[in-house]
Amino acid sequence: MTEIVYEAELRPESRQAVVDGLVAFNRAQTPDFAGPFANIGLLLKHPETGQVDGGLTGRISFGWLFVELLFVPERLRGQGVGRRLMEQAEAVAREQGCVGIWLDTFTFQAPGFYRKLGYALFGEIPDYPPGSSRFFLSKRLS
Repeated sequence: MTEIVYEAELRPESRQAVVDGLVAFNRAQTPDFAGPFANIGLLLKHPETGQVDGGLTGRISFGWLFVELLFVPERLRGQGVGRRLMEQAEAVAREQGCVGIWLDTFTFQAPGFYRKLGYALFGEIPDYPPGSSRFFLSKRLS
């Protein structure tokens, strides 16, 4: 019988083994799929230090870009930086042949920001975290 082993701190090689198995299975189920699988980043670099202090990370798979993380430092908020990051992410997604973008955000983050950019709600987990909600939004690219 297969043993189930708990790793409180998941080792990178353990995670990669699960990812590799799942990717192989998914590709076998979608043999006609001809899109890229990639991790992307649009990074904000601090003008004085040159260090990355914000930006957007995402994953392209099955013809969609998933925006995994988006962070704009306080000093840059309200200046259109978040909008520019999302516009560039949409441009990258189009270049890569994606049909759309999806993401998640919390009540206390930026659901209104994404809605202003044309993203539509397709799911919600209430009380995650307690007292807030987690929202899932998407936008088809034309």
